Amino acid sequence: MDATTYTSTMRASALMLGLTGIIAVHVMDLPGKLAEVPYMGLMYIGVILAAGFLIHRVISGPTLHDYVASAGLAAAVLVGYAVNRTVGMPGAVDDIGNWLEPLGLLSLVVEVWVVAIGVTAARSITRAPQAVATAVRTRVPVS
Repeated sequence: MDATTYTSTMRASALMLGLTGIIAVHVMDLPGKLAEVPYMGLMYIGVILAAGFLIHRVISGPTLHDYVASAGLAAAVLVGYAVNRTVGMPGAVDDIGNWLEPLGLLSLVVEVWVVAIGVTAARSITRAPQAVATAVRTRVPVS
């Protein structure tokens, strides 16, 4: 396995681990959300399904779109978390100011992880053609 393949495999694995974390956090909190605020429970189900779909896509061979979609999903969940903790969501004002809830903190860590991996991988993919073109012009092996 060359360095490029190794790096790609590790990025895909790290992304899948983060997406799995997003699923786990939201599955753990789902029963409470469905009971308290059903529409938020449905949003959780949407996040869970989207993350599962993205894991499937990454297993099948990640593309630029998969990395961008994963980062976008995690960023959207981060925004939802921030809104829920600052101004609250309709019918869900109990979490305003509750920044130190353990499951919420775990959610933040996992989502930041997915955004970081997704953005880093997407940037490396968009830069790869330029690196290959430069290597061809200068006859330097690409590693």
